[in-house]
Amino acid sequence: MKSWQKYVAELLGTFILVFGGSIAILGSSGDSAARVAIAFGFGISLLAGLYAFGEVSGGHFNPIVSLGMFLDRRLSALETIWYWVAQFVGAICAALAVLVIYADRDAVKATATRSTSDARGFFLELIFSAIFVAVILQVTRSDRFGSSTLIAIPLTLFAIHIALLPFTGSSVNPARTLGPDLVGATAWSDIWIYLLAPPAGAIVGWAAHMIAVRGGDVTSLRADLTRAAGDMRKVDFDDIRQGPGQVPPPPSPDDPERPPAAGPAS
Repeated sequence: MKSWQKYVAELLGTFILVFGGSIAILGSSGDSAARVAIAFGFGISLLAGLYAFGEVSGGHFNPIVSLGMFLDRRLSALETIWYWVAQFVGAICAALAVLVIYADRDAVKATATRSTSDARGFFLELIFSAIFVAVILQVTRSDRFGSSTLIAIPLTLFAIHIALLPFTGSSVNPARTLGPDLVGATAWSDIWIYLLAPPAGAIVGWAAHMIAVRGGDVTSLRADLTRAAGDMRKVDFDDIRQGPGQVPPPPSPDDPERPPAAGPAS
């Protein structure tokens, strides 16, 4: 498999997630049952993306999932950057598809996330993002869950949407928020919540996983965060400019330093 295939898979998978959820929002009637319909729209769209492309890229379709995998040493810094690029492009393409189908920018605006309260919205997005990443890190690491891994992750996203929709529109995904906001030309007064809280939640979720599941301590967490920051600083712009096809292959299976495979499809 060529390395660029992973990023095409992430782009297409994120497209499926954002487009499917956006159409669910536009098709809902706005009553209490609409929350369930929208939550199912995002959950089933994620499941579709996982089945279609998860085996190729790991099926992240969300920058905070890739961040969690990077912190857990399942992705390199350069791979993580290209995953992020692919995910944001996929979300923007999904919003553009909604615009083309409805021929109305207001339709795209209707799919955007909105918070009812800045402080409450920030902490809700942070906490549920932490839960989402913690679930993904565990079910993709343990052999106990088997094929139910593909169900556990969409069901978690479904539950998060049921809880968060009335308060923040339920993002837990910076790409899902940026796509409709950018294409719909919405007011960006609260976009900072969705760009900052989910990544912060990913760090919290990874830390919780390391402590509760793997028995790590504060010293090891600090060392891992320092290592991750150093890895990101080492990424050279020339490496990025060469394109995704130039990302070096993962370590050999015989390499004792090889990290676990990445993503929900692992």
